[in-house]
Amino acid sequence: MTQQTITRQPSVIIIGTGFGGIGMAIQLKKAGFTKVILLEKAERVGGTWRDNTYPGAACDVQSHFYSYSFEPKHDWSRKFGLQHELLGYMEHCVEKYGLAEQIRFNCEVAEAVFDGARNLWTLRLTNGEALEAQIVITATGQLNQPAWPSIEGMEDFKGVCFHSARWNHEYDLRNKRVAVIGTGASAIQFVPEIAGKVESLTLFQRSAAWVLPKPDRRFKPWEHSLFKAVPAWDRLYRYLIYWKNESRGLAFTGFSSLLNVFAHQAKKEAGKHITDSEKLKHIIPDYQIGCKRILISNDWYPAINRSNLDLVTDPIAKINASGVQTQSGKHYPVDAIIFGTGFRASEFLSPIRVTGRDGITLNQAWQDGATAFKGITVSGFPNLFMLYGPNTNLAHNSILYMLESQFQYVLGCLQALQKYPGTVMDVRADRLKRYARSVQEDLEGSVWNSGCSSWYLDANGKNTLNWPGFTFTYRLATRNVNTADYQFLSPAG
Repeated sequence: MTQQTITRQPSVIIIGTGFGGIGMAIQLKKAGFTKVILLEKAERVGGTWRDNTYPGAACDVQSHFYSYSFEPKHDWSRKFGLQHELLGYMEHCVEKYGLAEQIRFNCEVAEAVFDGARNLWTLRLTNGEALEAQIVITATGQLNQPAWPSIEGMEDFKGVCFHSARWNHEYDLRNKRVAVIGTGASAIQFVPEIAGKVESLTLFQRSAAWVLPKPDRRFKPWEHSLFKAVPAWDRLYRYLIYWKNESRGLAFTGFSSLLNVFAHQAKKEAGKHITDSEKLKHIIPDYQIGCKRILISNDWYPAINRSNLDLVTDPIAKINASGVQTQSGKHYPVDAIIFGTGFRASEFLSPIRVTGRDGITLNQAWQDGATAFKGITVSGFPNLFMLYGPNTNLAHNSILYMLESQFQYVLGCLQALQKYPGTVMDVRADRLKRYARSVQEDLEGSVWNSGCSSWYLDANGKNTLNWPGFTFTYRLATRNVNTADYQFLSPAG
């Protein structure tokens, strides 16, 4: 850290101000931890709900359950929250719990290094500033780094080009020839929104998605009044959502044949809306439903059926100055290209370089795939706690339920550290190895290991993202901290 000023900072630093960072900060404040700051790389809070402003952006988990249990919102506009509502909800939480003074904006972390001689973490920001903390909690999420495809000639394109997670609102798509590359969760939402505005839309599909109807509607005024006047009903409604969603976990983790009912529903829905036989043939996936993320939409199939939408399944060969060329040699001239190609979800904490004990980097520790004890701690990286870490993602319920379980566990760790002043806690390597092995064994029988290629798998084909069981089993596993899982280390200097 030569030629830099080391600024002594509070003992806890949280990286990120999405649902994870904000919720953790609130729980720390409630528990009496006052020396906490949050570092945010952008100019405002919100995480993925700040970044993804594409038309139609919305949540695929019901609003009342995609919110903190300790901060209910009674006036959601509809059953599934819209992007601006979710962002507004987070900003409301920041204001209500007085977090604004703890947040430092435009502070992107480039590197985190553990100093065993002093039992401190030093965080270097991209602006050259360095901060110190005893405890680092990462809340960077899994959907913060857009995945750009590697296609020959991308840099030669003369039109407008952008990723859906960095939507160009200044460019008017009306009456333009537009290419969309990718048919994932984001494209499912924005394609129907723009299809009626553009002159033509060429949709390049590498792999079809299973898409089910979205049971969405606006809440009526009397429902808002009831939620507010009868808190018990609001809580019961949330409880019912939880168990409805949780029941689907059985199909994902061990009884994938149950998902065939949903496959039939998706095929029926597609057949009802798509009259073009060629489009219908290609829009139905050829892999086991659930192997990739199941999507929900009421306007995807009607959009596919539009006469100005061309569904292209011929693989892309290259991009040139005027458009996209496929492997068959056909050229599609377009004015704009939108990449709906998702995120680098398995690159946890990227692009931050994290160095732990004995100079070992997190990339070195994870050379065989990302893993963490309960998805939170990694051996060799004392006092580093991850929210939404490896194998804590869900396909059937709300990630906020998992995050609240992690809040409880991290609080337990911090309270354990208070009993051993001056020490740091490092998860034992054998406990981590045993835990990681059990997670992978449980994943072997899941639908995610049924043979398709998905964003759940890393470059080596290892599922480093999904939790292989029910969310209530994860909550039970994280309810208490067993200090025997950790070694408490005094400064080495």
